[in-house]
Amino acid sequence: METNTLKREIWIDWMRVAACFMVILVHSTEPFYLGGNGSLILTETDAFWASFFDSFVRACVPLFIVASSYLQFPLHYSAGEFVKRRAIRILVPFLLWSLVYAFVWGEPVSNLKSLLLNFNYSAGHLWFVYMLIGVYMLMPLLSPWAEKVGKKELQVYLGIWIFTAFIPLIRDWVSQEPMAFAYGPTGIPRQALYPLWGEASWNGYGTFYYISGFIGYLLLGLYFRRFVGELSWKKTLTIGLPCWLAGFAITFGGFLRRVYETCGGSFPADNIINDAVYWETTWCNDTIGVVLMTIGWILLFRKIKSAGCFYKKILLPVSKASYGMYLAHLLVLVPVCGFFRNWLGSGSEGILGFWTTPVEIILAAVVAFVAVAVASVILQKIPKAGKYIIG
Repeated sequence: METNTLKREIWIDWMRVAACFMVILVHSTEPFYLGGNGSLILTETDAFWASFFDSFVRACVPLFIVASSYLQFPLHYSAGEFVKRRAIRILVPFLLWSLVYAFVWGEPVSNLKSLLLNFNYSAGHLWFVYMLIGVYMLMPLLSPWAEKVGKKELQVYLGIWIFTAFIPLIRDWVSQEPMAFAYGPTGIPRQALYPLWGEASWNGYGTFYYISGFIGYLLLGLYFRRFVGELSWKKTLTIGLPCWLAGFAITFGGFLRRVYETCGGSFPADNIINDAVYWETTWCNDTIGVVLMTIGWILLFRKIKSAGCFYKKILLPVSKASYGMYLAHLLVLVPVCGFFRNWLGSGSEGILGFWTTPVEIILAAVVAFVAVAVASVILQKIPKAGKYIIG
């Protein structure tokens, strides 16, 4: 994007900043259902609010992919130039912050060794960068097709992708066991309770494997840029609001149903991490609820045209620093969450009763977001070094 605001996609900046805050809100919610032996919900109140907030903003990561697709896909320059630009913008800050987390949390030597194979799980949010790199690797290959694809052809591929977003729920429905772990398009291939369409114990690459997942959000961004014109507020709300509400109902209701299924309505709900993996089934980025909410959010953000003083002085600098904010935010958020938890208590037994949990989640997210935004904007302004730190 050009620096001149007249040449920028204004709504993309608003969406990117909102998505960044959404990510921090997601991670502010995690202490209320993760802990103990892996999965831990102390009270029924915590179960409700964890599902509400996390479901509300679960489209955050897909929105980042849509933004990248809308601005860069198909490529505007050669594959070599694209790789060079992305390496400086994405890889260098990622490597720097990976080293920071390796020394801050856990045992540094062990952390550094594990970085040769994967991110350190104490900095679990860095999974996003590995996925993003994978999407970027496909963009040069798909760009020639993206330049020529027609509306109906793209709709067919989007339709197939949307069908794959039902697969985790279909698998859950047809499985006889209460915990249907993901296989193939969703999650790490493991023993499947119900393999589908070509999947087997020796093959995780079923029919829909290659057109599932985040590649669909790449196509979605392309579709909106090329084939969705300016919509009136009436049409925006007529399409976007039902999409978002349906998606929220699926994610919110799906999480709570699985929580009550595993704990029988008795709290605290404390078990191994597999329970949390099962609870999060409808929260996965490649499930239909998240897809529908993503569409709703895109339609809403496309209506934002404001490019006044607030946009130029505050929102735009934050948007430009949003990648660095994503990389660094856990360093601030973890102690902030701990502070508010110790101060306000937990669940309905906290000092604000039923409202303790939502107040903690919102306060932690807002404080961490502001602190990380200020720090990231300042760091990015460091001559020569800023782009390597923040991106």
